[in-house]
Amino acid sequence: MPRIFPGSSPQPTPSNAANSARDYRTFYYSELRGRKICMGKISERVGKIADIAFKLTETYPDALGIVVEHGWGKPAEMIPWPKVTRIEDDYVFVSPPDQPDPGTIKYGSGFPCFVDQPGWILLESHLMGKTIFDMDGRRTEVVNDVHLLVSHDRMILVHVDISFNGFLRRWGLSRVLHSKEHLINWKYVQPLSLEDAVTRDAVRLSITRKQIEELPPEDLADTLEELTGKEQQALFSALAPETAAETLVEAEPRTQRQLIADLRQERAAKILQEMSVPQLADLFSVLPHEDAVKMMRLLPADQAQRIGELLSQRESMAQSMLSEDYMALPKETLVGSVLTSIRGSGKPHEAISYIYVIQPEDKLLLGVVDLRDMVLALDQRTLGEIMVSPVVTAEADDTRDDLAELFLKYHFRMLPVVDRRDHLLGVIHFNDITKGLMGRLRV
Repeated sequence: MPRIFPGSSPQPTPSNAANSARDYRTFYYSELRGRKICMGKISERVGKIADIAFKLTETYPDALGIVVEHGWGKPAEMIPWPKVTRIEDDYVFVSPPDQPDPGTIKYGSGFPCFVDQPGWILLESHLMGKTIFDMDGRRTEVVNDVHLLVSHDRMILVHVDISFNGFLRRWGLSRVLHSKEHLINWKYVQPLSLEDAVTRDAVRLSITRKQIEELPPEDLADTLEELTGKEQQALFSALAPETAAETLVEAEPRTQRQLIADLRQERAAKILQEMSVPQLADLFSVLPHEDAVKMMRLLPADQAQRIGELLSQRESMAQSMLSEDYMALPKETLVGSVLTSIRGSGKPHEAISYIYVIQPEDKLLLGVVDLRDMVLALDQRTLGEIMVSPVVTAEADDTRDDLAELFLKYHFRMLPVVDRRDHLLGVIHFNDITKGLMGRLRV
């Protein structure tokens, strides 16, 4: 049996099923998309279905008309739904326009050019492929198809289909349908904003506060990240403080900053009370300084002090850990002379793992040479000829966490630190970062 969200759909009852079979038909949009349109006879083809426009009305949207595509760079036309006379397996038949548009008759069928209007729903542009927040499955799904009902001179939008069958139909693979249908009644679905539907890649269910509270925090966080502005704040404000705190922990830094920026102090205080000291430190570390200070004032003094200590340990800047224990030479330097100077320098192996190539007058970082590559190079070659550029660098205001991520990603033994104009300031050794991380673990 199809899995259908609760709510009544226009369906015939057993007592009038015989009559209804003649009075109504159902279609999936994917079955109609691309179908040829004929004006009266099959030989008079005027184009194919590119989209179907609906008017947002109570309960179920009503079809306004078919958007016709002619190809060859010709503009699309809008055929009003009352002009549709019948729908067959391969063709849709329409009657001619009452008063042909002189501007379109030369390339089309005489119907007016299509112009999108506020309040319209376009199946192809506004629904197909958009993400939907599935309350039943408690995860983000995709609108794979749209279920339509045609009765007499009306077509209405009944369900959206989020099943794999819908995906297969959408891509023209109806012959391999095998999974159960999963239809969501339109009464429970609404676009976030019809006017923004082209740029906003989501639709949502009409849901209650109680249903929201039952969702896992990670799902709520994912949903908040899809929303912006009033919709985001409306959903977050519907959460109880405990749920809001758990969701805030799961959200991305950008979303955390957006949510905190618009919180009232009383609401913020209740949410912060539900969070642990490490969670608060993580949150405050991604907030603008002014917002972090405001939030800190809402906490008990002893808790604020512990968070401050954690933050100060985490925010050690690269500039405070700089080492001068490295080699930097001009690009004209010969490989042979570098190897000779290394042998007599007595420098530890950590300091000569890489040779940084600089512009001598201002220490502009040009490239880097791995010691292993230099040993294999000919003595008469220059550093400029064998260097790698651009160089992976850290900046002076990078935090210890930033540096740890760079070392984890690139597996270098040391990283050069540069200013905003790529002038070499010094290096950070991997061992110095690991010492700091071990200290933090002990805390």
